[in-house]
Amino acid sequence: MTSPSPVSFYRQPLTMNPRRALTRLVAVFAMGGLALTSIPVSAQDNSDARIRKLESEVRALQRRVFPGSDGRFFEPEITPGEAATRTTGAASTTAVTDILARLDALEGQIQRLTSQTEVNTNALSLLDTRLAALEVTTVAAGAETGVGAGTPAATQNNMSAMTGGASSTPAASAPAAAATGPSATRLAAVQTIAKPQTDDPADDEYSYGFRLWEAKFYPEAQQQLTMFVEKYPSHWRATYGRNLLGRAYLDDGKPGEAAPWFLRNYQADKSAARSGDSLLFLGETMIAMDDTSRACIALAEFGDTYPALATGRLQSQYEAARKRVTCN
Repeated sequence: MTSPSPVSFYRQPLTMNPRRALTRLVAVFAMGGLALTSIPVSAQDNSDARIRKLESEVRALQRRVFPGSDGRFFEPEITPGEAATRTTGAASTTAVTDILARLDALEGQIQRLTSQTEVNTNALSLLDTRLAALEVTTVAAGAETGVGAGTPAATQNNMSAMTGGASSTPAASAPAAAATGPSATRLAAVQTIAKPQTDDPADDEYSYGFRLWEAKFYPEAQQQLTMFVEKYPSHWRATYGRNLLGRAYLDDGKPGEAAPWFLRNYQADKSAARSGDSLLFLGETMIAMDDTSRACIALAEFGDTYPALATGRLQSQYEAARKRVTCN
């Protein structure tokens, strides 16, 4: 006998015996419960596999939909920085290399321009010195012949610029002797002066000029020291060379040609080794040119700027110069 289906059961009239109807209802639900408990046991494993598959597909979908670094969904396999490096690494390297190359080129150009500027500055300085010496010589010669007596010498202008005031025109130095060729005896004597040969050619040139000056070969010393200061203007001996060149002219009886070198050495670097010496010699040069006003200015400047020299190494020379002139 087949059990009635729930549908047919509910469709039966309610005139059935209640006890019998309840028994049938319990039987129907019992059969349904057995069917429901037997089905999930076989389908549960399949459902778990499908859920795991869905979860993996969702994670894959998240990687496409959310490519950012939001940790709520998944741990990113490639960070944004790494991705940018992988995609633009070659281009960035090329750009940086190009910038560095251009900076190297600019630095090279700046170095060349700086070198050329220094060369031009030294050339202009030497040209100014030559012009100053030429003007002083021209004025000295004009004072003897009566030509150009009203033109101030370059040394006077430089002193005015240094002290901020004007002064009278200095007397011209004695005319130079007529240029004559050196005698054989003099040439032989000059050749006995040995020129040093060391690892410093600039110092050798200065030392040779010093030896010529020390032996009182003043014209030869003037020529040698002029060559040295023009060829090596930045050498540490340059301050010695300019000062000694002024002394070579002064000792040769040419104060008008000595003054520009003393003034230039003082103005080039007031802290140099021989700048104080040059200022004191400039005062003595002005005394030799009978320019009392400028001599006093130079001596006063020396005493104020170099008190250690005025009371030390150059004290006797400074006091002797002050005794030769009366200053207000």
